Amino acid sequence: MNLKQLSELLGLSQTTISRAINGYPEVNEETRKRVLKAAAETGYRPNRAAQRLATGRAGSIGLVMPAAAGHASDVHFGEFLSGIGEEALKHDFHFVIMPSHPREEEQAIRWLVASGSVDGYYLAYMREKDPRIAMAKSLRVPFLIHGRSHGIEEDYPYLDVDNEGAFRDATDLLLDLGHRRIALLNGPRDLDFAIRRKVGTKTALKARGLSLDPALTHHTAMTDEQGFRQMSALLREENPPTAVLCASTVLALGAVRAINLAGLRLGHDISLVAHDDVLPLLKPENFTVPLTTTRSSLRAAGIRIAERLIAQIKRTEPQPPEQELWKADLVIRASTGPAPR
Repeated sequence: MNLKQLSELLGLSQTTISRAINGYPEVNEETRKRVLKAAAETGYRPNRAAQRLATGRAGSIGLVMPAAAGHASDVHFGEFLSGIGEEALKHDFHFVIMPSHPREEEQAIRWLVASGSVDGYYLAYMREKDPRIAMAKSLRVPFLIHGRSHGIEEDYPYLDVDNEGAFRDATDLLLDLGHRRIALLNGPRDLDFAIRRKVGTKTALKARGLSLDPALTHHTAMTDEQGFRQMSALLREENPPTAVLCASTVLALGAVRAINLAGLRLGHDISLVAHDDVLPLLKPENFTVPLTTTRSSLRAAGIRIAERLIAQIKRTEPQPPEQELWKADLVIRASTGPAPR
């Protein structure tokens, strides 16, 4: 069905239908819902070129994806993209992914914006004092940060998880159980979430007169292989930890394998808490010993970022908040128990 036929079916002008589909505020909500319902039922899809001419918008949101020889892929990234794609589909927005070498992301973002192929974009994998934020603020296109940048004033739009609070709570749980030798298997040391999780761990330890032992702190790519290697190294320490915090259930997968291989009982001989991004193929309750976790859904974050970006682009009212900090849930399961004597 074309626009003319849909116009005749609804008894509305083609202009009204076009404005309803494109989110113009002057179209009342009842009419908009009626048009969208009819479009869905009849299979009507607006012509993208005509839509762009009429609205001045590309109907797309974008991101730059780090890619290079030897650069590890990330299962967390795929789950986040699923959330963005799910929400973009609801609004008939396209999703543009531009691969770039990790050291050339700023240039790639500038090109993406200059090409006119996106109406807005988001930035991820935030680093300490990340220069991309100043660059993004200089471009006249809506943007949104997934995460924050440690060491920079928070005067930019973002959605983040309270990583510091999550790992402070997780550390407090282990301390309350009597653990004093607590290890941290963290993400790459330059990434903001890893910095904040380390700060949360150190804050909780300091409040009890303790400190985080550098020998028990590892920064690494968040893969099960690295989880296995780093946990194996921790268990070889002369004075090994009685508890470990993992920055991801993916790292925990390898860590648990190392613990089992060493003949230790999880939740008895050693305790473990992991951060759970709610990955559908790696549920903490499905581990042989269900994992205690700090939980915050990456997919939900992707949905919310797309929702906020599209609202900015369409200038819908009311506008969503500029900054959101989500609290992670602490879910206690069998992988944590009293410190062994």
